[in-house]
Amino acid sequence: MKRVLIYDDDEDILFLSGMILGAYDYSVEVRSRCEDIIHDIELTKPDIILMDLAIPMIGGEKGISLVRDSPSVKNIPVILFSANADIEEICKNTGADGYLKKPFNIEDLRKLIEATLIKVQASS
Repeated sequence: MKRVLIYDDDEDILFLSGMILGAYDYSVEVRSRCEDIIHDIELTKPDIILMDLAIPMIGGEKGISLVRDSPSVKNIPVILFSANADIEEICKNTGADGYLKKPFNIEDLRKLIEATLIKVQASS
């Protein structure tokens, strides 16, 4: 079972995404803050991370930067999801592995997760 770690400040998105992805046989962990992001990742050992840009404390961009700078977790794929109009550019600038603009269709989220995991697996 693949593990997904979701960072978002919206409790409804955390709840719904967790329930729906769980129905697709993903093990889902959720966080509404990311000040201890490296510790969270090392603890949960996710196969993929979903990161909102507006996450409290350090924000999604800084969160991704910390992930990419940490030797122990830097290879875990990160997908941004946000209503930010510049999400595509932010995705490129942060080194995220993909993005999904809010509001999103849960089927599009599932497909993006699967495609990203397949891509990462093929490159390893």
